Amino acid sequence: MPGDVSATPDRPCVKRALGDVAGLEQMAANVYEVAPGEQIPLAYHYHDDQEEVFYVLSGTLHVETPDETFEVGADEVFVVEPDSPQRAYNPDAATEPARAFVVGAPSVDDVHPYDPDG
Repeated sequence: MPGDVSATPDRPCVKRALGDVAGLEQMAANVYEVAPGEQIPLAYHYHDDQEEVFYVLSGTLHVETPDETFEVGADEVFVVEPDSPQRAYNPDAATEPARAFVVGAPSVDDVHPYDPDG
């Protein structure tokens, strides 16, 4: 159960690294609990090779892209392809936390910051 996995320290939201506990090597699997005003730990960014899938368990997760900001509600999925900048967050005005199960594959450290003004 995700609640049985300790939260990863020093994050701007609660991250439970399920993939680490399960010993996954080819994909990352995390549950994030994002309070109003918080974002999922990485700032606006993109990956060279990693694909990501956000499955929202509760609340509404906002995903900002260069084209628009998407509101992803409970039981909805948002998919991010490689080289696609995105930032997932729960806005300040939200009335409840957002909780999401996020899978990324392959499990590589290929993240790059993205500057929408640059």
